[in-house]
Amino acid sequence: MKMGPKGRETGMAKILAFVNQKGGVGKTTSAVNLAAALQKAGKRVLLCDFDPQANATSGLGVEKSTVSHSTYDIVIEDFPAADAVIHTPYCDVLASNVALSGAGVELVGIEKREYALRHALDPLREQYDYIFIDCPPSLELLTLNALCAADQVLIPVQCEYFALEGLSDLMVTLRAVKKRLNPTISIFGVLLTMYDGRTNFSAQVAEEVRRHFPGKVFAAAIPRNVRLSEAPSHGMPVCAYDRFSRGAAAYDAVAQEILAKEQ
Repeated sequence: MKMGPKGRETGMAKILAFVNQKGGVGKTTSAVNLAAALQKAGKRVLLCDFDPQANATSGLGVEKSTVSHSTYDIVIEDFPAADAVIHTPYCDVLASNVALSGAGVELVGIEKREYALRHALDPLREQYDYIFIDCPPSLELLTLNALCAADQVLIPVQCEYFALEGLSDLMVTLRAVKKRLNPTISIFGVLLTMYDGRTNFSAQVAEEVRRHFPGKVFAAAIPRNVRLSEAPSHGMPVCAYDRFSRGAAAYDAVAQEILAKEQ
């Protein structure tokens, strides 16, 4: 088997964890819309919803109350992930539901508990180009599982006053995971969200984030966009809801950057 960048076998999915312990930064929105944009660009994409709120699940049009096998079953009950995959018109999804909220506690008693998700996702790597993990907005055992399963992390950062506050906690966690649990994990990219081009303030925040993460910030920023906020309530990514919107164009641009990085 040929090895690709970072020692990853070619023909195997890159696993990206979308992580930021601060809520409301556009993490789920970014996971859903980038998954759909990359699938539209011809890639095979699986979105693993690892957040008990299950917003990525419903954002792809899957009714969370009717999910028969969720991410809870694949990490706690050893249910085969391949049999839990749901196909949607936008990308494949491993759905979440409220059962996952108890998984953090149940994982504590499991041997090698940090690797439960990695163990579940490994058999799927050959079937996809990308596997995205949407993490809960906290740094507890579920997020730790995502960080141990991922090759790299994608960090959405909201263009607002406290943008960098809390990111230092995430960096401490990442360093600890790299040292003890997943030595090859690294930052894939930092994505600026809720960017308002009409204000100097957004530009200042963007500048500060670029200074903290040199060479890691995507050139395309995600604007504040009404269509982007409306799309999840219709159970579809923005490229399906309004493909001519500024939000759809921005996520398409980021998807192109991801593909260019991978070349």
